[in-house]
Amino acid sequence: MSDAVFSYHTSQDGKVFIAWHGRTVTTLKGAKAQHFLRRIERVDAAEAQLLMAKAAGNFKRGNEHRLRLTSRPSHAP
Repeated sequence: MSDAVFSYHTSQDGKVFIAWHGRTVTTLKGAKAQHFLRRIERVDAAEAQLLMAKAAGNFKRGNEHRLRLTSRPSHAP
């Protein structure tokens, strides 16, 4: 089993989408995206996970639970 919980992909217009367990949690654009790409290509897998976690920000303070719950409709009955 892999310890990789973060992943990323880029779009043709230069945006970087960072995902946690396959779900996009942040999008980097412009200079931030370019800086991220320059840094991530020079590190190993463990360091890449750390870079993606930092780029994703402070979402792991409870939001990951909320992310799992948002797969259901968010409107009240």
